Amino acid sequence: MPEQKDQKHGLVIIHTGDGKGKTTAALGIAVRAAGYKMKVLILQFVKGSWKYGEMNGVKMLAPYVEMKQLGKGFVGIIDDKLPFEEHVKKAEEALAEAKEWILKNEHRIIILDEINVALGLRLLKVEQVLNLIKSKPPQMHLVLTGRNAPPELIEAADLVTEMKEIKHPYRKGILAQRGIDF
Repeated sequence: MPEQKDQKHGLVIIHTGDGKGKTTAALGIAVRAAGYKMKVLILQFVKGSWKYGEMNGVKMLAPYVEMKQLGKGFVGIIDDKLPFEEHVKKAEEALAEAKEWILKNEHRIIILDEINVALGLRLLKVEQVLNLIKSKPPQMHLVLTGRNAPPELIEAADLVTEMKEIKHPYRKGILAQRGIDF
């Protein structure tokens, strides 16, 4: 068994992959931390225009867990009519806000939900996110979610979990379900 290191060492955790459950896994961390009365901040980078069940659920975890939707909604799908540049601007503003919160050091855990998607859509640059990771206080945990985490982020992380789709009800024509998917 490897030597045990200080439990107060903040980790960089990534939940990625094409399967469901990346945000849900991060929310599980938030619930667990709330059980220990730890402060958690969830910053959503792409989600923004739709309403999700987790928004109301997180309110029930107050005062320990707080969530902010910083994006303008999903980019290039369904009802998105915004110019791409507007999404870029909102993502950069979200990144700046994330950096402010990290430097304030008021939360034990900060979850950057869908930040990997923002990278994949080229709303942000990998170097910007790597710099954000480097700015975190030593005891703070950062959780980054979203499919297609770039190799540079995977290398910088302490824990990476890939969600792999084996089977999905959408393939049978079953639409997203309230309480499960949103």
